[in-house]
Parts: sequence; structure tokens; C-alpha cells
Amino acid sequence: MSDSHSAPPVPSPGSSTSDGPGLSRRKAIVGGVVGAAGILALGSQQGVAGAPTESASSQGPTPRPTGARMPTVFLPHGGGPWPFVDLGFNQGFDGLIRYLKSVPQVPKTAPRAILVISAHWEEAVPTVMTAERPALYFDYYGFPPAAYQLTWPAPGDPALAARVRGLLAQSGFSTAEDPTRGFDHGTFVPLKVSYPEPTIPVVQLSLVKGLDPAEHLKLGRALAPLRDEGVFIVGSGMSYHNMRGFMQAGAGPTSDAFDSWLRETLTCAPAERDRRLSDWDDAPAARACHPREEHLLPLMVVAGAAGESVGQIAYNDVFMGVRLSAVHFG
Repeated sequence: MSDSHSAPPVPSPGSSTSDGPGLSRRKAIVGGVVGAAGILALGSQQGVAGAPTESASSQGPTPRPTGARMPTVFLPHGGGPWPFVDLGFNQGFDGLIRYLKSVPQVPKTAPRAILVISAHWEEAVPTVMTAERPALYFDYYGFPPAAYQLTWPAPGDPALAARVRGLLAQSGFSTAEDPTRGFDHGTFVPLKVSYPEPTIPVVQLSLVKGLDPAEHLKLGRALAPLRDEGVFIVGSGMSYHNMRGFMQAGAGPTSDAFDSWLRETLTCAPAERDRRLSDWDDAPAARACHPREEHLLPLMVVAGAAGESVGQIAYNDVFMGVRLSAVHFG
């Protein structure tokens, strides 16, 4: 899989997404579900470029600690709008839906805001969404029209976006903001299941092009103070993400090998965990499971933000023929 992609046009709500009269249902499903999960869901490459518009010194006062430290979570978001459209098959969907519905119970108290790091947004520098009312960005194709009519009107939080930029600047990161980008499906699909009534403000933060795992661990460490400010940090990706593997014979054992290493790694002592995550591509079947690692990098951010918290495997199941895991810290 190439490190550079060319995204298809993003369909407008209700538009046709057929490849033509010869498109079979199977091809539409694979082209939509699998493609939308990675290659074809390329909002990560095609979002409006954010430009720095305010200095790190103008971020305002530091929020007071809330007294309840928030956990950090890495969760699998599946492929495209999978929970909300009829795909004609079920490969472990019920288990993942049950897990996503349980996510609001992970924090001991309700968060004041959620910060999401999605696999589907990459920029040259860490970039935050600053819209007060973000739209949805339908960065997938090949689905029925209803997939482009979904709604999830979660409010944004410009003040949190500014706080994120300030914390990253203190750790030496150049940053940017994007006032027009909407929630991509790495954010709105899982959170629409978890929080069907979207009352909690949500801000999305991009990955950094180059996908350096150590850089994303450092990025997460810079964001750790947010946990004491009522912010629930969520990494949205997939612990397995090879487009050729989903629903294919032989992919199960390959995903099992990597997932076993990953679960062992995430429950290690923090220093060892971070060392292993930095060298993740030395793991068994690493590149067979992640030819391109954008869906694994949100994990590095939440692990960095976890600090001394040890991981707990909260979900482990087979989805579309491969093994997936979610992990909670704190």
C-alpha cells in the first residue's frame, strides 16, 4: 500500500455512489466497508489545510483541575458507516457495537469535552478543528444514499482547541488550526454509537504526516494535563488495518499474531510499553497487519497521554474476519 493516496470525490448527501451498472453488491460492500476503513476514506489527506492563526502565548488561562482524572481510550472504529447501513452480512458487528455503547461508562464522571485523534486526518503539523458547530465529513464511498444523510450535531469547543495548541507549543510542536473541517467517520461513526445524544463538546486533532510513532507518543505526553481538566482523550483507529485482509482466508491467524503482541505490549509497565510501541514494526506480522500505520498511530497518542497508567484490554473480538482490540488507560 502506497504512503500517498488520491481520494475519490466526497459524495454529497443523497448523491449516487455507484461505480456503474456492473457494480455487484459484493464489490460495493468491499469497496465501501473495506475501502472506507482506510484507502478510500482519505479525509486524512484531503481536509482543508489549517494555518496557524494565533500564537501559543494567547491561549488564555489554564483550566483548573476538575479533581477527577479522565482515562484515555484507543478504540476500533470499523469500516465506513457500518453500524448505520444494511451491508447484508454480519461479521462480529454486535460485539463491537456493545463495546462502543459501553464507552460512556469508562470515565468515572462525565467529561466536559472529548478530544479525538482520528486515523483519517493527517497534516504537516498537529492541527485542531476550531468550528463551534462542525459538520460531518463523509470521507467514504460505495454506500447507499442514507450513509450520506447521517447526522451527529456535536458541538465543537474552540477554547479546548486553543488549549491543545498551547500544550503542544509548550512541548516544542508547531501547530495549526482548521475552522472548516468536519468530523470524519473516524470520529462521528464510533461516537454516534457511544453518544447518540451529542451534547458533549468534541474537538478533533490530526495525526502528523510521516507517522513517526515516537513523535506521536511525545504528542500524547504533551496532552496529558487535559486528563485533569475533564477532557476524555480518545484515539480512533484499528488494531488491524490491511485492506486485502478483511474477510479473507488466512487473515485471522495473521491478525491473531500481531494482536497477541499488542495486548502484551499494552499491559506492560509504561516505559517498556512505550519502547515497544516505538518499535512496533518489529512485532510479529506487523506490516502484514498494517502496511501503512495511520490506523495504529492514534494508539501512540493515547498511550503517551496515559503516562504511568497501565493498559487494560477492554475489547477483543473478531470483526470482518480479523481480530481487533481496544485498550483503556487510567
